[in-house]
Amino acid sequence: MDSESHQLHIFFFPLMVPGHMIPMIDMAKLFAIRGCKSTLIAIPHDEPTILKSIAKPKDLGFNIDVVTVTLPLTEVGLPEDCDNLNRLTTDEMRKQFMRAIMMLDRQLELLIEKLAPDCLISDMFLPWTIELAAKCGIPRLIFHGTSAFSIAGTECVRLYEPHKKVLCDSESFVIPNFPGEITLSRMQLQDFFREETDMTKLYNEVKESEKRSFGVVINSFYELEPAYADHYRTFLGRRPWFIGPLSLCNKESDDKAHRGNQASIDQHECLKWLNSKQPNSVIYICFGSMANFNAAQLHEIAVGLEASGQQFIWVVKEDPNVEEGKEEWLPDGYESRIQNKGLIIRGWAPQVLILDHEAIGGFVTHCGWNSILEAVTAGVPMVTWPVTAEQFYNEKLVTRVLKIGVGIGVKKWVRWFGDSVKRERVEEAVKRVLVGEEAEEMRRRAKALSEMARGAVEEGGSSWSDLGALLQELRMQRLAHNKKIGFMT
Repeated sequence: MDSESHQLHIFFFPLMVPGHMIPMIDMAKLFAIRGCKSTLIAIPHDEPTILKSIAKPKDLGFNIDVVTVTLPLTEVGLPEDCDNLNRLTTDEMRKQFMRAIMMLDRQLELLIEKLAPDCLISDMFLPWTIELAAKCGIPRLIFHGTSAFSIAGTECVRLYEPHKKVLCDSESFVIPNFPGEITLSRMQLQDFFREETDMTKLYNEVKESEKRSFGVVINSFYELEPAYADHYRTFLGRRPWFIGPLSLCNKESDDKAHRGNQASIDQHECLKWLNSKQPNSVIYICFGSMANFNAAQLHEIAVGLEASGQQFIWVVKEDPNVEEGKEEWLPDGYESRIQNKGLIIRGWAPQVLILDHEAIGGFVTHCGWNSILEAVTAGVPMVTWPVTAEQFYNEKLVTRVLKIGVGIGVKKWVRWFGDSVKRERVEEAVKRVLVGEEAEEMRRRAKALSEMARGAVEEGGSSWSDLGALLQELRMQRLAHNKKIGFMT
């Protein structure tokens, strides 16, 4: 525990969307386990989910809690039930939502004055918190929620603009001043690089706040991407602490099952199905909480999976307006035909629990960083199907650098709906990652990375040590601040 007169007290402020909240909750648990007092900032909609996620460490006596702030949704023209990014259906609604989050500054300032944290760790998309932390006299750490590879790669593209020197959207360019001769095309970049948008302005504010922050906490581990960790630190001059994989703070099946939203399938039913399968014989398909596919694309996935002859667990978004089993995308008689081979989960799945099961031999993923790191931690090779955000960078890390995945072949970045892929490519990619020598070689590399990941978070490992170094710096920062206050008074 903290050797000073009181524990370090850390505020954790996530963006209100599952892919950003889940690792932040894990991080708060990890800091509490390492002797800190952790306080998560949430909106009332998310408070029950967070309380459920932190119930066990609280019961064990770790100092972790939640405080709530209220989004001024009606003030920005949104209905009261639009209190989560996943519920917003247009770009205009998303702009209004981000404006409501910016209006939380006074509520956050009052919480800091009342609870006196020693540090604020806030999501990258909350750049305004740097000013607030400075005003309150505490350090702010930025949490990106992705890899050093994609953070540094995106920054090199932003700084050197190689996409402006190619003749067309499909022409490849090499990311300048970046290890590994990594190539992308203009149509694989985020839309705000290709044209000036409101997001361009926000992203530039994010990068400016990153430079001014005390440092960056990264949900990764040094051994996974050493060249890119060093590049981010030295060439780009940032102060990163690699403290992941954060999901590994969840040791028991119940802990893994209770991450995020309420699962749509009973964990014991899910495990019973998996227990009936041979090791490495099942492909898991999930595209995260944000990516969407139309009915025609879902139909192609369904047909491709069946044609592959492989066993699968497939997570699809639940449509509350359609009776289960009667969805437009579902082929006639599909679930009765695949009942021994396939399991379709409509809604939220306990992903870490599934990936960690020995029956899982591959993972079709949208390349969100949480999913990739969870697959690495479980030692599972991937079929990469990037959609949006920084996912095309993450695909390059998986396929080109780590060589633990095969691309499904999508070429175009889109904000919400996945690029079209035919059933034949689904069938081929699933077979490639599950069956044959190539699959065995990827699995061998993935298992080696899994062992490194688990070693990194153990006492004396790289992530354990990085977190220890960060906590020591924050203690020294607090000591210096207290001395300054004492001198001034």
